[in-house]
Amino acid sequence: MELKVVETPKEQGGCSASSCGGSADQLAHLPEAIREKVKNHPCYSEQAHHHYARMHVAVAPACNIQCHYCNRKYDCANESRPGVVSELLTPEQAVKKTLAVAANIPQMTVLGIAGPGDPLANPERTLATFRALSEQAPDIKLCVSTNGLALPELVDELCQHNIDHVTITINCVDPDVGAKIYPWIFWQGRRIRGRKAAEILIAQQQKGLEMLTARGVLVKVNSVMIPGVNDEHLKEVSKVVKAKGAFLHNVMPLIAEAEHGTFYGVMGQRSPDAAELQALQDACAGDMNMMRHCRQCRADAVGMLGEDRGDEFTLEKIEAMEIDYAAAMERRAEVHARIEAERAEQERAKASGGNVAFVSLDSLRARPQTPKALIAVSTQGGGVVNQHFGHAREFLVYEASANGVRFIGPRRVDAYCSGDDTCGEAETTLQRTIKVLEGCAGVLSAKIGLPPWEALEAVGIQPSGEYAWEPIEEAVAAFYQELLKGGHLDQRDERTREVA
Repeated sequence: MELKVVETPKEQGGCSASSCGGSADQLAHLPEAIREKVKNHPCYSEQAHHHYARMHVAVAPACNIQCHYCNRKYDCANESRPGVVSELLTPEQAVKKTLAVAANIPQMTVLGIAGPGDPLANPERTLATFRALSEQAPDIKLCVSTNGLALPELVDELCQHNIDHVTITINCVDPDVGAKIYPWIFWQGRRIRGRKAAEILIAQQQKGLEMLTARGVLVKVNSVMIPGVNDEHLKEVSKVVKAKGAFLHNVMPLIAEAEHGTFYGVMGQRSPDAAELQALQDACAGDMNMMRHCRQCRADAVGMLGEDRGDEFTLEKIEAMEIDYAAAMERRAEVHARIEAERAEQERAKASGGNVAFVSLDSLRARPQTPKALIAVSTQGGGVVNQHFGHAREFLVYEASANGVRFIGPRRVDAYCSGDDTCGEAETTLQRTIKVLEGCAGVLSAKIGLPPWEALEAVGIQPSGEYAWEPIEEAVAAFYQELLKGGHLDQRDERTREVA
């Protein structure tokens, strides 16, 4: 088996254990009050996203800027990308849908408004939704995502509605770069173009960021990585937004398929590959806590990150539901308490060395320097290896090394099979999956059929089903140790190094 390994030299963006580690490390330096705010927020905490769900309600159709990477195409249930929705909602419909989802998915902790336009370009609809939910569902966190153009004028009102999590999309701090991303903005009743538009947008974003952080609001900054346009510049963006108090930076890959009808897609602007994205995230990590588990969700997404259960909660279906939210809140509290107990037990097991069959994560750090290796995991949530390889629609990729285990990010795939143990006749889908897993040394699943097992081994990716229902990081550490003991890393200097 040829094991692909990864080298990430410090000068190219290597990072400390605290900045590269999982969510527990990522948040350890923060005050207790902040950690308490994000411990069950799946978008702000890498660890929480294994356990808790989120939903978006699409109440904001209008937008006040145009981005070259955006085409707000409605009624496309098969697309999973920002700006896409199947149903636009009124505030009243959004509240009813939120209560229905919270009652049926008790691990849902967060309601966000992220479009399909810009929520703050639709302030009446957005704030009416938040106002009603803060009264009727006080146990749900309220979040908003915005381009920031209208943010400064609405900061006070957002804070009045107990919105203490805000995401701002900031793709540049240089107007010359911005002019390549934004063809126009609509500002004070006028359409403004070019560099001047970018200047105004950047100034408003920075002002809004400072105002929010001054009020104790947690701000996550999203940035779209556009190769040849702002990829190198995003390192400066990370430094600037950190200096102004942002809590988390989420560098996302450009989505630019021509069929989406965006300017970049039609003009052939390429998206970054996994290696380029990881390299940039690592380069920014020294200046900022990085979010690596983003799924670039639809504006009407429902469920755990990486899944979408929106079709279970269409307007037609929720109209037929009878919701006793007082009873639902009790059930939600019970489910949340159980999840937190399970998380605490996992942490205790990790601190004591975990399963006796496993090697402690700390023992990896005690080893001499060894090659880094990427290991993919199929999971349905809960922070454990618990999904059949053939059923996976995404894999979570982790990097194992002498420094421990750190999360790199998700990679989306098509499901290889629909349910039977043989995984059926899906050769082309399997080939696409293997291409997505390029650069990985191995893959952990609850179960893997013989055809994909042989296909993975043939390209140097070692499959394993031996760690089913084990905690992910411990499973990755143990599998990495297994690869080391088997001598698979001995010849690493003779192999091609890949960053995936």
